[in-house]
Amino acid sequence: MQKNNKLIRIAAIGLAAVILIFVGYRLLKNNKIIHEVLIEVPVQRGDFTGVVFSTGQLLAENSTFIEVPKELSSRNINIFEIQITELVEEGTVVQQGDFVASLDHSTVEELLTNAEENLKKALQSLEDARIDTNINMSNLRDGLLNAKVEVEEKKLVLEQSVYESPAVKRQAALDLERAEQNLLQLQRNYELKETQARNTVLRAQDEVRRNQEIVRDIQNLFQALEIKAPMPGMVIYSYDRMGNKIKAGSSVSPWASIIAELPDLSSMISKTYINEIDISKIKKGQKVKVGVDAFPDKVFDGEVISVANIGQTLPNGDTKVFEVIVKLFGSDPELRPAMTTSNIITVSDQKDVLYIPLESVFRTDSTNYVFTYKSGLVRQIVDLGPENSSHVVVNRGLEEGQIVVMNAPADPESLPLLGTDIYEDLLKKAEEAKKEAAERQQREAEESEADSEGFGQFPGGPGGPGGFQGGQPGQGGPGGQGGFQGGQGAPGGMSAGGQGGRGGERRITPPGSN
Repeated sequence: MQKNNKLIRIAAIGLAAVILIFVGYRLLKNNKIIHEVLIEVPVQRGDFTGVVFSTGQLLAENSTFIEVPKELSSRNINIFEIQITELVEEGTVVQQGDFVASLDHSTVEELLTNAEENLKKALQSLEDARIDTNINMSNLRDGLLNAKVEVEEKKLVLEQSVYESPAVKRQAALDLERAEQNLLQLQRNYELKETQARNTVLRAQDEVRRNQEIVRDIQNLFQALEIKAPMPGMVIYSYDRMGNKIKAGSSVSPWASIIAELPDLSSMISKTYINEIDISKIKKGQKVKVGVDAFPDKVFDGEVISVANIGQTLPNGDTKVFEVIVKLFGSDPELRPAMTTSNIITVSDQKDVLYIPLESVFRTDSTNYVFTYKSGLVRQIVDLGPENSSHVVVNRGLEEGQIVVMNAPADPESLPLLGTDIYEDLLKKAEEAKKEAAERQQREAEESEADSEGFGQFPGGPGGPGGFQGGQPGQGGPGGQGGFQGGQGAPGGMSAGGQGGRGGERRITPPGSN
């Protein structure tokens, strides 16, 4: 009995606690005592290293390419593409002259059979033309000889008619004239037929030579279907037109001729692509930290050695990017072409600047701003500079020690928006930069057209939006593995370059700010 009373008391106490919590919550809510928790950090001052992130692909700086036989490009060989029937395993170390690949013999065998049959027909046609020419010309020569004899006979008759009547003389003269005209006509006809016969034989000879050349080219191609290594090295296979790795069964052609490469693994590069927002920050000679996804514990030093002047749109992409080549210092026997790289390009080293966490920057379609305090919570437009994996430089809009909020408060649109003068100034600079970029593109297009007529003019498009207009907040790809993976997404205007390469966290956009 006592045990039951104890259980009843415990249950009653628990129920009372729940009721008190519920009632207290409603009272606090009705009296607006509940407040959201805002995470606050101060604006800091110090030295700052700005970076741009991107992903890329390892390539050998120097490679010897293994291509389809040059005979496949012959104008006499009508093969659009040919299948690979056999390949050595990728990564095989070969010596000069070692077997690498075999192309489909049956296609070439069929072509050779047809070519040899055509050659036989051409030889027979030549023989027929020669026989017909000999017969026809012999008949013409006989006719010409008979005409000459007739002329001589008519001359003799005319000479013997000297004592005949005038009528007989006139008839003899007319007969001679007709015989001479007939001879002249036969001579002209003989010359014409001789020329025609000679041309017929020459055409037949040309056809024989053409078919002989075709047979020879196909025979040479047949001998070259076993592809050998041109030099020692490790075999790394290329990609086909669809981006798939070359393998047995893949098709190659004179227009997609590279089967594999023998890379010089002692000198590697990382090819990456930087978006048009960040490309103006990238210069030759900038230092780079290169990570390789396959080896997350390894980081290599590198340097930018090439920056493309003309942008491009990659397959499955809708933004313009620019190719950047990074040379890796040193070598590593484990590195292979086509490995995925994560690149951190140092674009600036600044002394004594203000900076804030990336998470404290918010944006609308055209404005970067932070939440700070000035007689209450406000939205302050800021002019941003370089960034790194966690922080971004503030050029204007904040002071050292000023508090910024890292999470969006409730109903941010109701807060005052300060710093419109900064917005107008940045907008003006962005328009000027856009105009200058368009003019520069137009000049480059005109120079290119002047240098090479027929290639057309590169369209003069809008340039980058200067230092203000930003891209979408960094959402990025997987970055490198392990400790090399990228940090948070970038705020607008400072989006990380390249295809992904940033961690998975996304910039918060206040409700109603679109």
